[in-house]
Amino acid sequence: MLSRLLSPIIAWMLMVMAAMGPFGVMLLMGIESACIPLPSEVIMPFAGYLAFQGKMTLFGFGAGSPALQIAIAGVFGALGCNLGSIPAYEVGAWGGRPAVERFGKYIWLSRSHLDLAHGFFERHGGAAVFVGRLLPVVRTFIALPAGIAEMNRTRFHLYTFAGSLPWCLGLAFLGFKLGEHWTTLGAYFHRFDLAIGLVLLGGLIWFVVNHLRGAVRN
Repeated sequence: MLSRLLSPIIAWMLMVMAAMGPFGVMLLMGIESACIPLPSEVIMPFAGYLAFQGKMTLFGFGAGSPALQIAIAGVFGALGCNLGSIPAYEVGAWGGRPAVERFGKYIWLSRSHLDLAHGFFERHGGAAVFVGRLLPVVRTFIALPAGIAEMNRTRFHLYTFAGSLPWCLGLAFLGFKLGEHWTTLGAYFHRFDLAIGLVLLGGLIWFVVNHLRGAVRN
């Protein structure tokens, strides 16, 4: 059922990349990083498949060199992650903290939670963004909490690019190696999506139960 619902979106994504090449990859990865969950596990392997076909060139640059075409796909994918992260980060930076301070009490979030998040990103923000960009699901949304915590913008974008590049290059390389069978990667990575989704759900349940217990004690 879900695959049938997603198939028109995936068909559109493939059409965009086939028509626009590296710029299509950058556009779609930008959308993914703007908290709109387009699957990078489809975008980047297909970019690698286009490299396999010799079509991932930049104004003719890279023609005849698969390694250069994979590099072009990876770099443009990572640049897209940076561009797409800008609106997500800025929404968090400009509106996230006031929104949490005003409405957070309804979901058990307080100013102290914001201060903890701010301190965490001050101390470990680079590592959090870098690792987050290497994880399915998390990579799509990491810019929003970084913005809410007001992580330094320059550091945020440097670590975003640094974490996104190996992810994009790796998936493009796998798509290139698999050739016409590049679609098998999507099903494989969806298992990681499910596992990470369950971990996040478990964390949410723990948060709710912990606060309910606190409310009962008080």
